[in-house]
Amino acid sequence: MKTLLLLRHAKSSRDDPGLADSDRPLNDRGKDDAKLMGRYLRSRNLVINAVISSPAQRARRTTELFLKAANVSLTPSFDERIYEAGLPRLLTIVAEIDQSHDVVLLVGHNPGFEELLESLTGQYSRLPTAALAKVDLNINQWRDVRPRTGKSDPVVTPKALKN
Repeated sequence: MKTLLLLRHAKSSRDDPGLADSDRPLNDRGKDDAKLMGRYLRSRNLVINAVISSPAQRARRTTELFLKAANVSLTPSFDERIYEAGLPRLLTIVAEIDQSHDVVLLVGHNPGFEELLESLTGQYSRLPTAALAKVDLNINQWRDVRPRTGKSDPVVTPKALKN
């Protein structure tokens, strides 16, 4: 059994129209939500073995704030393929995860993350900014990942945690 955590980056700022999309920072709500989701993960006592993030600024910052709030001291790796990735590329990235890792956090973007979640579970779930999905995969090796090999817990959102 392998577990994949999908964290969509937190809310980013669009205040500077001159910035490239990949350089957009988090806004204040995004920073708060990334920390909130990290605290949520810490409360679940789930041990993460590896973190792989998109290199986009909003994903990097989400990862940093999330891990600090979760009290996770792993050094994330940044995979350029996650930025603007669709389902086929994301499945490839998952299949290439080091086999020694049982629980891996991916941080990235929509629509690819929603497509990946739907493919793995066979059910559509919306992933708003800073949402966290936990998918338990019925596989022993990451390279065996295929559509419908997973079962997801309900998606956790900052909005739901605040209510």
